[in-house]
Amino acid sequence: MAGNSQRRGATRNAGSKKGAQVGTGGHGRKALEGKGPTPKAEERPYHKAYKAKQRAEKDAAKKPAPRGKQAPRQRTSSSEELAIGRNSVLEALRMGIPANVLHVFNRIDADDRVTEIVGLAVEAGIEVREVTKATLDALAGGSPHQGVALEVPPYSYADPLDLLEAPSPVRIVVLDHIQDPRNLGAILRSAGAFGASGVVIPERRSASVTVAAWKVSAGAAARVPVARATNIARTLEDYKKAGVFAIGLDGGGDVDLHESNLLDGPLAIVVGSEGDGLSRLVAETCDQIVSIPIAATTESLNASVATSIALYEASRAIS
Repeated sequence: MAGNSQRRGATRNAGSKKGAQVGTGGHGRKALEGKGPTPKAEERPYHKAYKAKQRAEKDAAKKPAPRGKQAPRQRTSSSEELAIGRNSVLEALRMGIPANVLHVFNRIDADDRVTEIVGLAVEAGIEVREVTKATLDALAGGSPHQGVALEVPPYSYADPLDLLEAPSPVRIVVLDHIQDPRNLGAILRSAGAFGASGVVIPERRSASVTVAAWKVSAGAAARVPVARATNIARTLEDYKKAGVFAIGLDGGGDVDLHESNLLDGPLAIVVGSEGDGLSRLVAETCDQIVSIPIAATTESLNASVATSIALYEASRAIS
């Protein structure tokens, strides 16, 4: 009967979706709660920027994990090396250091240095890649990169015997485990200035031709060949068989440098490491150990300075 609330279906359940409810006008607002701002393009899975970021991170993950915060300028040139930071990259490009790729942060705040960096790279035919911060962080190994990194290929070393083919008289600088790449760069600069045939370094426990050495050489690294030797003493023996005399620089030498009678012929000038000097076997292989007279108040000369003086004296002997 009409109005009988006991009849089945006469009333609706409280949980029914139909019918009026108090406050239904707020449902739209409730649906928007917690949404927050619109995600960045690189955070939206279906956006091309997201896919590009994923690819960049995968590429970065393929590179070897860095061992601590290793400054790229100290890495050996057995693999790709980096110059990082705006000043370092700009200086490297200004000096014409060979490079493969310039990596630039795709959201970099460009200043005059960045503009010049990109311009020099394009002018030199170097590939310019816009990359994410994650990629640059991985490349730099934790070092501050300021949004730019320059990838430099490994240096191409000569064979020690190739240096004997230089125009006469042969002048070869042989380094017995010089450790500082800046010393190596300075020695290369002096070798270029005094017409040396080339420089020999050991394969192990020695500074190699890195970005740091190249910059200090002031461009001489592009003109003076550098050879790598497995064994310095054995290389000296090979040079001596070819008619090249070997003189070793040491503070306690048998004769003063300017009094040596070996300076006017084919010559190998052997320079010891910064701390230990000439190793015993290398010193024994030399034809003569010479010293550079200095004031008693000075303990010793820097390896690159001593090399410069020896090259100068040798050039005077044949002039």
